[in-house]
Amino acid sequence: MSKPRRRIYMQMGGVVVVLFAVGFGATTSPKIFNIQYEKPVAQVGVNGDDIGTDGRGGGKPSVSESARIVATHLKTPEPVKAIYMTQCVVGTKSFREKLIKVADTTEINAIVIDIKDYSGRIGFKTDNPRLLAAVSDTCRADDMLEFVDLLHQKNIYAIGRITVFQDPYMAKSRPDLAVRKLSDGGVWKDHKGLSFIDVGAREHWDYIIELSKEAYKLGFDELNFDYIRFPSDGNMKDVSYSLSRGKSKPEALEEFFAYLREQLNPDGDSNGVMMSADLFGMVTTNKDDLNIGQVLERAMPHFDYIAPMVYPSHYPPKFNGWSNPNKYPYEVVKFAMDSAVTRAKEFDRSFGTSTPELRAKYNANSAAKLRPWLQDFDYGGNYDVAEVKAQIKATNDAGLASWMLWAPSNIYTVGALDKL
Repeated sequence: MSKPRRRIYMQMGGVVVVLFAVGFGATTSPKIFNIQYEKPVAQVGVNGDDIGTDGRGGGKPSVSESARIVATHLKTPEPVKAIYMTQCVVGTKSFREKLIKVADTTEINAIVIDIKDYSGRIGFKTDNPRLLAAVSDTCRADDMLEFVDLLHQKNIYAIGRITVFQDPYMAKSRPDLAVRKLSDGGVWKDHKGLSFIDVGAREHWDYIIELSKEAYKLGFDELNFDYIRFPSDGNMKDVSYSLSRGKSKPEALEEFFAYLREQLNPDGDSNGVMMSADLFGMVTTNKDDLNIGQVLERAMPHFDYIAPMVYPSHYPPKFNGWSNPNKYPYEVVKFAMDSAVTRAKEFDRSFGTSTPELRAKYNANSAAKLRPWLQDFDYGGNYDVAEVKAQIKATNDAGLASWMLWAPSNIYTVGALDKL
């Protein structure tokens, strides 16, 4: 059975458009798609009641109700099988309940939730003065502590996704930290109109760490860091990385990775903050940094899990001889993850990190860290039961058991999942 057509609202570069869940085409990367609504979304109370757009409705969690919850953390399940939820969806009862039902009735045991999305805005309320101004006034969950607790009651592993260096909000409020234009010194923007923070902006590093610690206090079991890279598209001849000057892109990024690890999990053990990194899918097959600073081996020692985004739609025509990689979902994912496993094993033998002090703490089982993002969205082709199943099988056939499904619509191909 094919996926039903449902009207959804998507935001692309700040413009709200109406699309359907299947059968649409776009030239914009689906990594920036996020569900957005035409008016502020209703927040959700502790009892699951919509409490209105101002957060003052009758279902709002009381102080005593919130105070009774002590944030806990689940051990990472083996394997992890996750779906993704946007900030607007986590703040919308009717929609988020559908995703919980997916986890209740299928093999899904984890949910990745935006806590800082492509806009740079934060998806939960906080009184932390360093974060307060960035809290979204349209897409957030005022009951995030209660919601994560509910997930834990259902034994669902909660992963908080943080978009790091793509941050239009921070670039606007702190242009001194942003990637700049070489021509006139203004804030640089990519082809989608989105701006980035310079990887060398150490003040932004500390901001990300502050946000990470706040999210951990809410009970998120793992923090997933995305857009940990230099920009990839736009007028690259007019770009200036003044705060990263003097370092290669891979060196600048690994310096951030090491600092992140040091601040969030200095002991490098399973009792600290679990951390995962989203990387371009082609890092598994390319030995260079793809001109964005990402090198698989430089990320491995600093994160508990590595998540290459091996969406077949994101590979160029003729990649590995396939005229249209979209037509070969199994083959693309198998080829990519086979390469990742091989390189992980080679890395363990060589301990080829540029940060030698980590070697004493490093658990040499890098292949076990691999957990790919798989495609469950129609971009460049129709992704339905057969295509999603093919990617899961390819992951398993590469010797891996964990995976995460990305659907910017938050509508998943449930028929591809094993039922409980």
